[in-house]
Amino acid sequence: MAGGWTHDGGVLDQIEDTVTDGVLHARARLPAGEGSPFCVECGEDIPPARRQALPGARTCVDCQSGRDKRLVIGGINRRGSKDSQLR
Repeated sequence: MAGGWTHDGGVLDQIEDTVTDGVLHARARLPAGEGSPFCVECGEDIPPARRQALPGARTCVDCQSGRDKRLVIGGINRRGSKDSQLR
């Protein structure tokens, strides 16, 4: 049972849309194409196991970890509280 302005199952639709958006965003960020044997940031060797697991890898684990920490993901908050809707 949904309440407020949404139809029955509306909350589940919002959750499903949020998860789908997250999966599509993550897939879009996966490296594609020819990888590199050397990190494009620091020049260190990229281990063969990483290149095999992630064929388009162009950065070593340390440099990629640094990039991931700087990543800011914005999006739509589809699950706002009732209080925020009443203001």
